[in-house]
Order: sequence, then C-alpha cells, then structure tokens
Amino acid sequence: MPALGYYTNVHNTALVILQRKGYRVWTEQAGDRICAEKSGWDFMADDPVQLLGLISIYEAHQPAAHREYWWKIDEPWLYESIPDTAPDYVPVWKRK
Repeated sequence: MPALGYYTNVHNTALVILQRKGYRVWTEQAGDRICAEKSGWDFMADDPVQLLGLISIYEAHQPAAHREYWWKIDEPWLYESIPDTAPDYVPVWKRK
C-alpha cells in the first residue's frame, strides 16, 4: 500500500494547502470545475488534487508574464519511458 494515493478524501487537504499558499478557490460550471487565483494567475481543474498539481507546475516555472504554452517542458520526453514496475525500495510504512 502506498504512503499516499489519490482518493476523494485527499480533496480537503489539497484545498487547505491551496488556502495556505494564498490562493482564492471557487467552483464554476455548476460545481463541475474547481478554480483558483493568485496575483492574476488563474487555474481550473476537475478536482482539488488536480488543481494543486497545476499550481505546482506554475510555481515550478515561476513565469514572469503570460505567454502561450508557458507551462510546457518538452525535453526530455519521459512519458513513454516510465517503467512498468516499481524500483527496489523500502516503503516508509515498512521502516522500523
């Protein structure tokens, strides 16, 4: 069992983290989308965990100004090279 996995019980934790980071959060489209904004940069996702992930991309890039595809990293292209088995490691919950 992983130390943390995606499930809806993580949503509130993601919202608290977003609030602590200073983002204003609201729902849009009859509650189907969740949005956040800070300093004029706005984001939209299907759930709070996705929203936190998108904001992590923004925070990693720290763009000075908006431009098309400001978030994109093309190299190295890693998606198809993700291994289909886990590396050897000792999960934190098994450590003594």
